[in-house]
Amino acid sequence: QVQLVESGGGLVQAGGSLRLSCAASVSGYFMGWFRQAPGKEREFVAAITWSDSNTYYADIVKRRFTISRDKAENTVLLQMGSLEPEDTAVYYCAASRSLSFRGKDYPYWGQGTQVTVSS
Repeated sequence: QVQLVESGGGLVQAGGSLRLSCAASVSGYFMGWFRQAPGKEREFVAAITWSDSNTYYADIVKRRFTISRDKAENTVLLQMGSLEPEDTAVYYCAASRSLSFRGKDYPYWGQGTQVTVSS
């Protein structure tokens, strides 16, 4: 079984920062962060490989968000800075055996954590 639990969401003012975490029950997976705002499709945010911690970002969050992982803790982090109201969404962590930027390629998902950015 692959179980993912997100935490760290909340309310923050524009320009502020939040750090999301995802505790995984397994290791050796590619980990991704996705988000979904009301009325919008779920979109890719960032991903990280297990073996070498290579990172990948959607253009809209690059230079603002940083994904990292702690192998010893089986935890994936998403440090979000310079937050904007457009970043408001439910953020999900997901796991896959292969690297992908598509949500459909991730079979394992957490429950999500709400991030709300006020003006």
